[in-house]
Amino acid sequence: MIYFFSIVLIVYLGVNFYIFKHTSIVFNTDTSAGIILKVLFFVAALSYPLGRIFERVYPSLLPDVLIKIGSFWLGAMLYLTLFFILLNIIQLGFSIFGHASVISAKSNPELIKRITISIYSVTALILLGGYLNALYPRVSKITINTPKPLGQNASLKIAAASDIHLGTVISNGRLERFVRMMNEQNPDIILLAGDIFDEDLGPVIQNDMGKLLSKLSAPLGIYAVTGNHEYIGGVEPAIKYLEEHSVKVLRDSAMLCEDINVIGRDDRQSKIMGGVTRKSLDTLVSEIDKSRFTILLDHQPYNLNEAVENGIDLQISGHTHHGQMFPLNFITKAIFEISRGHKQIKNTHFYVSTGFGTWGPPIRVGNRPEIVVFDILSAKK
Repeated sequence: MIYFFSIVLIVYLGVNFYIFKHTSIVFNTDTSAGIILKVLFFVAALSYPLGRIFERVYPSLLPDVLIKIGSFWLGAMLYLTLFFILLNIIQLGFSIFGHASVISAKSNPELIKRITISIYSVTALILLGGYLNALYPRVSKITINTPKPLGQNASLKIAAASDIHLGTVISNGRLERFVRMMNEQNPDIILLAGDIFDEDLGPVIQNDMGKLLSKLSAPLGIYAVTGNHEYIGGVEPAIKYLEEHSVKVLRDSAMLCEDINVIGRDDRQSKIMGGVTRKSLDTLVSEIDKSRFTILLDHQPYNLNEAVENGIDLQISGHTHHGQMFPLNFITKAIFEISRGHKQIKNTHFYVSTGFGTWGPPIRVGNRPEIVVFDILSAKK
C-alpha cells in the first residue's frame, strides 16, 4: 500500500509540474493578477492530497472544502494534460517542417498565452458539462429469460447498483436520490455490487448516511459485497456500518433467498489490501443447489470464464465506471472483457454497471451514472 500510494503521489506531482510548466506563460507577469493565478494553481493542485490527509486526522469543514476543490482539479488535470500534449505535438510538427517560430513561446508568446487561456476555458466547459451529466443517473432495464423456476410468480425484479462512493463528494443529497430511485422500481430484491463507500467512513458517519440507507426497501432484502474502496477505508468498520443499517454483506458466502441463490464474493484485492484470501468460486458453488437461478455479485469483472464454468446465471459487477471520463473508457475497454453493459456468454449473463456515483472528480464525460433493473422471467411456474 505504501509503495502504491508513493507511486500515485509521484505521478500526481509530475502531471501537475507538466501542467504548471505549460501554464507559466500566464503567470509570468509582475501584475497582482498573475500572482493570484499562481497561488490559485497551487491551492488547486495540493487540495486533494491535503484534504484526504486532513480528513483522517482532523475531520472538519476544511478537508471537505479541500477535497471538493481537489476533486474538480483531478478532472481538470486529465483534460489540461491531453490538450497540452496535443499542443506539443503541433509544435513538434511545425518544428519538423522548419516553422518552429510560428507557434513558439519564445517567438510568439502572445499566441501561446491565448492558446493556454483557451485550453483552460474549454476544459472548464467540459468539466461543467460532465458535472451536470453526473447529477442525473438513468435507469437501465434488462430482461433475462431463464428455464429455471423462480417461484409462484415465475418472475423476479432486481434493482442493482455499484460504485456509489458515499463520502465527502457523494453525500446525503445524492444518496437520497439513490434511495428514492431504487425504491421507485418496487424491486423484489436490492443488490449492491461494491464500492458503496469512497475511502474514509468518517464523512458517512458524520452525515448519518446510514439513516438514508436504511430506507431502502425490498421484500427479499438488501444485499451487498465489498469493493476495493471498502478495503481502502477499512473493511471491517464499513461492513459493520452497512449491517447496522439493514444491508446484509455477503463475504465469500452463498445464501438461499426464497427460490434463488445469491453468492457474494469478497473483493479480489482483499489479499493485497486486507490480508484475506478469498474463496474460489468453485468452493462457493459447491455449497448451493445449481438447479436454482443463481446470481453472483463480484465487484471487479475479471476472469468471467469462472462464472460460465460454474453455471452462474447472472453476474453483476461494477468497478470500471467505463472510464468515467472520456477517453479513459478506451483503457477500461482494453483491460476488461466487459467495460460496461450486458453481455451473454453461453448460458451466463453478465452486467457491468457504470456505477451510480463517481470516484475523484464528480464528473462523467461519455457515459451516464445508473441503477440497473433486471426483470428475470421464468418459463416454469
